Order: sequence, then structure tokens, then C-alpha cells
Amino acid sequence: MIRNFLIERLSWILLFISLQILSLFIAYIDVTIPLGSMLYVSFLSLVFFSIFLVIRYYRETRFYRSLEDWESSLDLSEVAEPASPFETIVERSLTEQTSLLKQELSVNRIHLEQEKDDLLSWIHEVKTPLTAMQLMIGRIENGSLKAQLNHEWLRIHLLLDQQLHQKRLEVIENDLYIEHIDLESIVFNEIKTVQSWCIQKGIGFDIQLGTTDVLSDAKWLSFIIRQLLTNAIKYSQATDILIRSYNKEGQFCLEVNDTGRGIDPKDLPRIFDKGFTSTANHREQASTGIGLYLAKKAALPLFIKIDVRSILGQGTTATLYFPKQNEFVNLQGM
Repeated sequence: MIRNFLIERLSWILLFISLQILSLFIAYIDVTIPLGSMLYVSFLSLVFFSIFLVIRYYRETRFYRSLEDWESSLDLSEVAEPASPFETIVERSLTEQTSLLKQELSVNRIHLEQEKDDLLSWIHEVKTPLTAMQLMIGRIENGSLKAQLNHEWLRIHLLLDQQLHQKRLEVIENDLYIEHIDLESIVFNEIKTVQSWCIQKGIGFDIQLGTTDVLSDAKWLSFIIRQLLTNAIKYSQATDILIRSYNKEGQFCLEVNDTGRGIDPKDLPRIFDKGFTSTANHREQASTGIGLYLAKKAALPLFIKIDVRSILGQGTTATLYFPKQNEFVNLQGM
């Protein structure tokens, strides 16, 4: 800030120095003016001018220093009061612009909430004909056609489910209900949901669950497991997916292991990024790059850690590390 202040006042400083040099030059060529006295006057002028600069620095930069520290939160109370006409102009302009931004932000928030409500309403409305379609598919006698229609129905159902939970994630803290739940029933329900897809691909499940009582939110835990299962099924062919639970150093863990194509090592750090699919199969249309991102986001308020390990060409292991009970004391519903 000192450097900026000196640059801003450079013309005035140069003017003062020029006037002092001019006075000394006149005293030098005019013998009637004592040069020693002029040197003394110039020295005193320089001292007073330096003191003046220091005082003006603190007074003139107070407003701008507060602008530098301002966190652009649209709250101008953190900005110092203007101390000059020019600072008043700046402060008035900031106030007007901030007021306009607040108005636009309020309008945009209202529109965004309306769009979100409309989308959620649309998703719920679409689920009604989807249920009717499922009943009609169940009456089809052609086994091959029935399997294909079931698979396409499931894809639509899972995509709608992703969209529904993605919109609810913004207010997930208001939706949590932490309780003791039976993990086994959740796992079997999710397997039943993707059963038609698994039959079509010849995929089975090897379930090895020990302790099945966990402390979590049933709806959001189901969603997380659903994303892990759909990823495992999507990238596997005619194999068994291992689902097992165990305790590691007093912490409950749930593991979903497949023997599919695996993940390239350079892609592993990015698999939870929104929209990231892969670099090795970048042109593939099946992946949306949203499932693991949503799973990770949903796991955070549940204090669940998701760890993914993979060997290219040999499969992928996704592990959920559940929190200990005392980590939920501040969550609603307890």
C-alpha cells in the first residue's frame, strides 16, 4: 500500500522537489540571497513535507485498505467511512452496485428455487407412468423383449433417481434422520432394484455380511450403495460382485468389489470430480460422470468416507468407512 500511495502522489512529490531545487538554484546564482539560509529552509521544508506525507498516508489509505480487506460479501459495513470527496464517489458507486447485485441475486435465487421445484415435481409426475410401464412390461410374454424393456426402464429409473437426489443434496442436512438401520435389508433391496440388469449381463452377488446394524440415514445410505452397485455392474461382465462387511480398528466397513475392467491409475484422483468419466475410454457414452460425485457429496454429512482402489483390467474395490456413534451427536434426529 505504501508503494501504491507513493506512486499515486509521485507528481506532487516531484513538484515539491523541483521547487526546492529551483529555490536553491536561485540562491546560488543570486548573491543577495544567502545560500546557507536557503539550505536550512529547504531542509526544514523536507522534514515537514515528510511528516505531512506520513500523516496523509494513514488518512488517505484507510478507506482503500479496508477495501483490500473486504471479502466481497456484499456487506459494505466492513468498509471504512470515506474521508474525501473522491472516496465518497467510490463508496456511493460501490453501494449502488452492491444494491443492484443483491436485487439480482434475490431474483435469481427465486428463479432457481422455482426451477428446482418444477423439476422435482416433474420427476415425481414421471414416476407414475414409469410404474404403469413396469406393470405392462411384466405382462409381456416374450422373454427377450421383456428383458430389454426392463433394462431400458431401469436406466430411466436410475437417471431420474440421480436427478432427484442431486436436487435434494443442496438441503440434505434438513432431510437427515440418523437411526440404527439393518444394512442387510438395504443391500438386498438395492440388489433387487438392479436385478433385471444383472440377469441380462450374467452378474451375480457374493454377499458376506457380518454385523449388519449401522447408525446412519437409511434413504441416503441406500442412494450411496446404489451408486457403487451401478458402477460395479456397468463395468463388469458375467462375474460375481463381492459385498462384504467387516470391522477395522473398531470402525465398521462395507466393501463392494468387482472384477471388471478397473480404473486407470491416472484417473483415480479424479473419479469423484463432477462430470469426469475417464481418459482411457473418453468417447464412451454410458458414463455420466455424476454417480460417484453425488455419492461422495451425500457421504460427507453422514461422516462416511469412501475409498476406491482399483487395478486396471482386474477390477475395483469401493469401501465405505462408517463413523463411530459419538460422531453423530450434533446431527438432527438423534
